[in-house]
Amino acid sequence: MAGNAHEDAAAGFDPLRPKLIRVAYRMLGSVADAEDMVQEAFIRWMRADRAEVREPEAFLRRTVTRLCLDQLKSARLKRETYVGPWLPDPVVEEEPEEDVTLPLMLALERLSPLERAAFLLHDVFGLGFEEVAATIDRDPAACRQLAARARTHVREGRPRFQVEQSRGLELAQAFFTASRSGDLKALGAMLASDVSIHADGGGKRSAAMHPILGFDAVIKVHEQLAALFRKHGSDLVRAGFINGLPGFVTREADGELQSTALEIEDGKVVAIYIVRNPDKLGHLH
Repeated sequence: MAGNAHEDAAAGFDPLRPKLIRVAYRMLGSVADAEDMVQEAFIRWMRADRAEVREPEAFLRRTVTRLCLDQLKSARLKRETYVGPWLPDPVVEEEPEEDVTLPLMLALERLSPLERAAFLLHDVFGLGFEEVAATIDRDPAACRQLAARARTHVREGRPRFQVEQSRGLELAQAFFTASRSGDLKALGAMLASDVSIHADGGGKRSAAMHPILGFDAVIKVHEQLAALFRKHGSDLVRAGFINGLPGFVTREADGELQSTALEIEDGKVVAIYIVRNPDKLGHLH
């Protein structure tokens, strides 16, 4: 009987799992934490009186969101002691995700957990405020205010210029080639004057402890890196879209993976996001 109950629960849950992971990942910015929250939701789904649940998707989305709200409280404490810049786990896809890009995910970090939930559920996933209210246990008017405040905070994280997909991949490939070969002239032609580098090593691998700002500083860093690449190599694993931005995954000299995502405006790279923390790259193996 227990086996049948598990199969029945899984039959209703598994088709919704990808959607639930999307909700959890956008709430938390961590692939492992998102998977944990969804698995906990499945355990609660198994224990629930499923015959009484009229809308399983709404029930499970509500469960996952509430679990994520609790998780965000402990996650914020960890972020306060995180070594160096924090970036969300890289998710690599063949097609760009345009609803929540990497810059927007960073902007979401400035929101309270409730603002983040209201914004994502309403503005990104398209739920009405009545459903948002039921999910986060607030009244609809309060949810409207939460979402409005969130929009004000994250407006700068919204992409102002959409990069055509093939052009974005061309720029990512050209960036990889120029940065690894030390062709600083070609690299410089791709960079905006106010370009920046944000590197997340999490204290586990070497990475800049603060953002590197401005064309000259970024070129200088790549001049130093090119010497290391010539000596030790850097192998392209795959190109694609990393959290909605064109980029690539490489295997570096220490044998570990690294992701590089490029924010592009008016055909120029305005920000380079590099994840080196191995804890955030395990799902890419």
